[in-house]
Amino acid sequence: MTSSFSVSLPIRVGLVGTGYAAKLRAETVNADSRAKLMGVAGHTPEKTQEFGHVYQTQSFSVWAELVENPHIDLVIVSGVNRDHGTIVQAALSAGKHVVVEYPLALTVEKAETAIALAHSRHLLLHVEHIELLGGVHQALIKTLPQIGTPFYARYVTMTPQNPAPQKWTYQPELFGFPFVGALSRLHRLTHAFGEVATVSCQNRYWKSTSDSSHYSACVCVAQLRFKSGLIAEAVYGKGEAVWQPERKFEVQGDTGGLIFDGDGGVLINREGGHSIEVGGRRGIFARDTTAVLDCLIDGTPLYVTPEDSLYALRVAEAARRSAETGDVIHVV
Repeated sequence: MTSSFSVSLPIRVGLVGTGYAAKLRAETVNADSRAKLMGVAGHTPEKTQEFGHVYQTQSFSVWAELVENPHIDLVIVSGVNRDHGTIVQAALSAGKHVVVEYPLALTVEKAETAIALAHSRHLLLHVEHIELLGGVHQALIKTLPQIGTPFYARYVTMTPQNPAPQKWTYQPELFGFPFVGALSRLHRLTHAFGEVATVSCQNRYWKSTSDSSHYSACVCVAQLRFKSGLIAEAVYGKGEAVWQPERKFEVQGDTGGLIFDGDGGVLINREGGHSIEVGGRRGIFARDTTAVLDCLIDGTPLYVTPEDSLYALRVAEAARRSAETGDVIHVV
């Protein structure tokens, strides 16, 4: 297939961010002859300089300089959630292809603007959702037909952290509403079960005693009624008020059920329980990065579209409004 994008090899890549995801992106780019890492812009000069030294690339003092650099073709945004929408829009306006870790933006309006801009400029905009590539989700999608018509699902991720880290992921202003910052929790549900009719949500923060800008814990619970009639619960919690780690995805259908607990899976039906083969998570960021290069060079379709991510963001926004007002919110 011929690519619909105009690119020259190697594709020159700029990174915004110096965290875990950025490091995995840099490793993949440096290992692929079709791409070249041209620069990095981070949150602090020290970390940016260190990152540039480790991955043998130029350090930019601010992300705007990297985005405007004429020697960069593709910008990968792996920084603080709050800044995603602004950086993506600036990169697209500068004529760059863009990859961004979810969420695309903290508001639906900003995400819509970015998607429209990418279309108008004929540029690639890819919102990473690596959980869709993970072994658990792939096994879920593969085995769903074996349980008949699903009518109930529950997805729980609870992470104890004591003491809670003084990181941006514990700041509402920087991370966003829990199901916005952790958008994949709802995206996995919409990917598996389709469109949502209504959302009801409750959220609680525990304030940090040492810093008012951070919280020490949060627990967010949403109930989604899908247009198919399926009811789903999503539970997300982290921090000092969480005592037991849990990562569980279960689905009940009229002829069987699926339970994925950690990295293991079981199909339960009238014949009893049957283990499900589940692949691992190792190398998922590399697969995502490679898929982006394949798309730009060969026109290979990506596993997710920006519109898919935008729809999950609309559901997350409905959850935020419900948590604030106490109302059941209709998703439009």
